[in-house]
Amino acid sequence: QVQLVESGGGLVQPGGSLRLSCAASGAIFSLHTMGWYRQAPGKQRELVATITSTGETSYADSVKGRLTISRDNAKDTVYLQMNSLKLEDTAVYYCNLQFTLFLNYWGQGTQVTVSS
Repeated sequence: QVQLVESGGGLVQPGGSLRLSCAASGAIFSLHTMGWYRQAPGKQRELVATITSTGETSYADSVKGRLTISRDNAKDTVYLQMNSLKLEDTAVYYCNLQFTLFLNYWGQGTQVTVSS
């Protein structure tokens, strides 16, 4: 059974930083593409960033240059470093593991609130 557990969310002022973590278990972590998604109130869940098993990264245009995804295969953990946070970054952030092309696993989500 694949499990993903996010941590690191919280309340931060505009311009501040947070680092999200997602610890995975139940899968050979290093083989899978990992991603971060977010869902703001009243909006659909959207892709934030992904990182492949070989370390290639991709980002939504809205976060390029501010958010950085990384992974530590020795710790079965993926990270999202969030800098220069904006009000519009407020959302529940979800960790994703792409097990196969048609099967994805999700964490429970962690709330990020950017507010002055």
